[in-house]
This record gives sequence, C-alpha cells and structure tokens, in this order.
Amino acid sequence: MSKIKVAVVGCGSIAKHRHIPEYSWNSNVELVAFVDPVLERAEHYAKLHGGKAYSSYTEMLKQEKVDAVSVCTPNFLHAEVSIAAANAGAHVLVEKPMASTAEEAEAMIEAAKKNGVFLMVGHNQRLMPPHVKAKEILNSGKLGKVLTFRTSFGHPGPEGWSVDGRESWFFRKEEATMGAMGDLGVHKSDLIRWLLADEVVQVAAFVGTLHKEGTDVDDNSTCLLRMKSGATGSLVASWTYYKGQDNSTVLWCENGVIKIDTDPNDQVIVELRDGTVERYKLGQIATNEKQTHSGVIDEFITSILEGQKPRISGEEGLRSLQVILAAFESEATGKVISL
Repeated sequence: MSKIKVAVVGCGSIAKHRHIPEYSWNSNVELVAFVDPVLERAEHYAKLHGGKAYSSYTEMLKQEKVDAVSVCTPNFLHAEVSIAAANAGAHVLVEKPMASTAEEAEAMIEAAKKNGVFLMVGHNQRLMPPHVKAKEILNSGKLGKVLTFRTSFGHPGPEGWSVDGRESWFFRKEEATMGAMGDLGVHKSDLIRWLLADEVVQVAAFVGTLHKEGTDVDDNSTCLLRMKSGATGSLVASWTYYKGQDNSTVLWCENGVIKIDTDPNDQVIVELRDGTVERYKLGQIATNEKQTHSGVIDEFITSILEGQKPRISGEEGLRSLQVILAAFESEATGKVISL
C-alpha cells in the first residue's frame, strides 16, 4: 500500500518534539513537506526526513498533493490553515486549542465535512496510559458515580519550551489569542469531559496575568465547573508553577477516590471505601521536560487508514474549547456562564 503523504505546517517545538518524530516512526507515513515562515527551520527537517521546505502553506498546497496536514502554527492561524488544507482535500490534525473562537471551530468542522476529510484535534491527554487506565477503572463501575473532582495542569511557562524562548508567539495576544488556558486549560477541559463521559454545563472562573511581565495573555486560571450529571469540580491552568510541575487529576466517587499522577511511583491509585488500595505503574505522562510517545500521530494515521472518523474529532475539540471560552466570559462579566 502506498504511504500517506504528510505535510507539517509550523516547525516549532510541538512539531519538533511530537509531530515530526512520531510521523517518522510510523511506517505508513511519508513526510513530503515542511512549512515555516523561518525557512531554515523547514529546510532543517526536509534535510533530515526528505521532502521539500516551504515558507508559505498556500504555496505548499499549490505545489504538493498531500493526503494529510499537521497544523502546528500559532493559534490564530489554526482555522485558516486547517480550512485551506481541507479544501485541498487533505485530512487535518490541528494542535489545540483548535481555534480562537467557536465560530472558527465550526467553520473548520464544516470544511472537513464538505470536502470529505477528517479533522482531528491534538488532545493527547486522552491517550496517555495513566488516563486510559483511569477511564477503564471508571467505566468498570467499581467506584460508582463521580461526585467531585479537581484537575490541574501547570508548568513554568512556554519560555523554556518554545523554540523562540521568551520571544515566542505564545506571549503575543494577537497570535496566541489566549495563554495558559489555550495551552493547558483546554487539555484539562477535554480530559474531564472524556474521563467522566459528561459535558460541562456551567463555568465560573478567575483568569488573569499574575506574573509574566510584558504580556497580555493569561498566565493563570482557576475555574469551577458543574457537569450535566451534577458533579462539580475545579480546573486550574498555570504558567507559574516554577517549582513542581503538575498534571494531576483526583476524582472523588461514591465508593472511593481515584488519583491520577499524584504519586511519583504509581501513576494511578484507587482507594476504595472498604479499605482496598490498588496501585498501577503505567509510565509517566508526557511533559515538556520529559517527552514520551504521545500516540496522537498513530491515532490520526490509523483513522485515515481505516476510514474511521477520529475519536478526538473536531466536534470534540469544539466542546472542549467552549469550556475555555466560557471561562474567559466569566472573568470578563463576573458571572457564572451556562453552556
């Protein structure tokens, strides 16, 4: 079978650490094009993996017949590039947040439908082994109904991660549109929706810039969520966890508690009301400091090969984005926002 021809648009850190290596490890993929406005970055990967380098995605789509495109650009371009790729007949994997507004996200979903291609959003937290195991345990019913929860994602900020450091687009609102909430918070809104198989119906939030100087994007947010089931909990996203990076979730249920990534040795711990404790070693959740195989690329390629709509679809990405947008609205209005 001929290989799936893939173009990567945006050659920054997420492409460097996740998309490009994971495509190169997949035997069903041929990397044919790399796009970055800093042409040298695209050329670097073209030399490493073959294919051509471009500084313009529009030029690339004119010149190349690609089967799939990874959109790894600054957030404000996600919709524009995804829609152009779909219109060129390519399946699309877009980084999160999938778009800057719900209207953009809806236009992306519509473009994929119209062109008969798949749209997948890079919500990798669903694919991390500790989260997969936690979902399996919740689905077994042994813990009963989830009543309350807390989930947080914090690290020292993108300056240590982005290829441009403190000069990164992450800190420029016109390009990022949102800060820690778009970078980390949307991962957790997606995770909690998926783990609980439930939807967020109300959001109250404090979102602001507490410590990153010279930027007008948010670096911290604390949100209260109410789910359709009635479960309530907190969601925290932070770029100021200078010591003690965190990507943990705790769910208090009728029959006990499940703790995810709260312990350095056992990534999932179940404590039942009858005194039983179960501990699972599943490997660390991938972080900026410790890159592990995210599984996102394999998931995307498998969906194309099997002709099956991606599980992490555009519609799923939109629902997770709407939670984050509601948090910004709550901060702006001082009100609880209903979804």
